[in-house]
Amino acid sequence: RYLRTLYLGLQSRWQAEHRRRHFYWRMMFESADISMLRLLETFLKSAPQLVLQLSIMVQQNSIEPLQGLSASASLVSLAWMIASYQKVLRDSREDKMPMSYKGAVVQILWHLFTIAARAIAFALFASVFQLYFGIFIVTHWCIMTFWIIQGETDFCMSKWEEIIYNMVVGIIYIFCWFNVKEGRSRYRMCIYYVITLSENAALTVLWFLYYDRETTSDFDALILVCVVSSSFALGIFFMFIYYCLLHPNGPMFGPHSGGCIFRQRPAPAPGSPADAAPPPAAARAPRTEGPVIRIDLPRKKYPAWDAHFIDRRLRKTILALEYASPSTPRLQYRTPGVSQELLEYEPTV
Repeated sequence: RYLRTLYLGLQSRWQAEHRRRHFYWRMMFESADISMLRLLETFLKSAPQLVLQLSIMVQQNSIEPLQGLSASASLVSLAWMIASYQKVLRDSREDKMPMSYKGAVVQILWHLFTIAARAIAFALFASVFQLYFGIFIVTHWCIMTFWIIQGETDFCMSKWEEIIYNMVVGIIYIFCWFNVKEGRSRYRMCIYYVITLSENAALTVLWFLYYDRETTSDFDALILVCVVSSSFALGIFFMFIYYCLLHPNGPMFGPHSGGCIFRQRPAPAPGSPADAAPPPAAARAPRTEGPVIRIDLPRKKYPAWDAHFIDRRLRKTILALEYASPSTPRLQYRTPGVSQELLEYEPTV
């Protein structure tokens, strides 16, 4: 996949002008797929290793240099991959505003501190209650997986592949927030972080009540409790910085203040789409040239798996058509509330 992405990137530079766009977007789609696979690999490998390493450190009440370096590398890789995937995903979609490098750095800090607090709380609890820690992890994973499935994500081509994907994403939800669904996510994010805060507090308090006084002093135990709480607080602070100042949809105090997760949007006017919003000033200008494929269905108003199946099939067709056409065909979905939509979308696929 890396070699294919490099090949497509070189072709986007070497090809004629009307072919560069075709290879560029194929490169971006491949890059997004690579980032998703790396993200899943990181959380399936580095996250459990991080908890195991921290648990051993707590039990031994000592940190070897190599242990500390390995744990730090695992932690940084987890935060890096979350921010990297979000940036690549936005860069690979024309309907999304690209994320700035400042926003990516703040997102890394956000996830770095929240995952650190989560992993340390896990390690503290696991150092005393090994069996109950396993029961807790399995229970949390089942609840998160059911929550994701109930939200109807649209990443895979079939229903059962989507369920397996949701089960893997449920592992990510053990450690941090990861948005897998289109639309507003602030309410789901708030619910997740309230649950995470409650779990971190409960796990840390239980460890503080039953930790081994012979190997860990009261002062060291108090420091660990403060590290968990302060790390989580720092992570939430950087989350506010990202959503209120550096979100691609606009800063909180700018002319388009839709970026803050706690700011309410005005109610839509009668007859207008419920989810419509004025485009940001720096949004990418929509293309108006070239052929159009019109779909007689409102986007995201039909089942998620069917929507993704239609989109992927059409995009494969578009990639094939681009070899014979200098312009890339565009997809248009039916817009509710438009008086002329029946006449405009009468010839549909």
